Amino acid sequence: MIKTNDIKLIAFDADDTLWDCQSHFEQVQRSYEHILSPYATAEEVDKALFETETANMPLLGYGCKAFTLSLVENAVRVSKEQIAASDLLRITQLGKLLLQIPATPLPGVDACLRTIRQADRYSMVVFTKGELLDQEHKLMRSGLRNRFDDVVIVSDKSPEAYQQLCRRFGVGMDQLLMVGNSFKSDIEPVLLLGGYAVHIPFHVQWQHEVTAEYAHPHLARIQHFGELAEVLGI
Repeated sequence: MIKTNDIKLIAFDADDTLWDCQSHFEQVQRSYEHILSPYATAEEVDKALFETETANMPLLGYGCKAFTLSLVENAVRVSKEQIAASDLLRITQLGKLLLQIPATPLPGVDACLRTIRQADRYSMVVFTKGELLDQEHKLMRSGLRNRFDDVVIVSDKSPEAYQQLCRRFGVGMDQLLMVGNSFKSDIEPVLLLGGYAVHIPFHVQWQHEVTAEYAHPHLARIQHFGELAEVLGI
């Protein structure tokens, strides 16, 4: 059970929690499969891309730009260096589309954030991983920036990153509530550190975020962002 009286800081994931992101990546990947169809099946392209992304993550991290570099590298490999420069340009343009997604708040997000803000009980922060400029731009396009006290963008949501977040706000881990769609990145690290979490699954999931899920005394699961206010007793 979430002890709302203990919570002082609520951290919110961004992509696929506040707005739709992964659906746009899925659309790009379908177009990418079509470009590479002369060289491999969609399943072969996707498998190779997953392996390329995984290998690149320690160096490139997360985000649209890292994804685009992996798209290009993978296309060269899958085509055995036969792909035309014009197709590489098309792939690069697909990646650039991801830098312009609308970041429209998901249903219930804005109203719920306003309700929590008006309750004046908690500090509120966006805590997300990815590329700095891209994440900042999406937040500004969303129109949600003024709902939060701060925005923290990290290269990865490691246990150390969560501990640094708490130190930044002068709270203990047992006073943190993390809200997000990814059990792997948003939920499990916080639970293991003694914090609280609210899991809001999204209808599509990035393959790199797939992990086993489980119940926990400090965890609440909801289906819709608007249910968060009820969890908090607001």
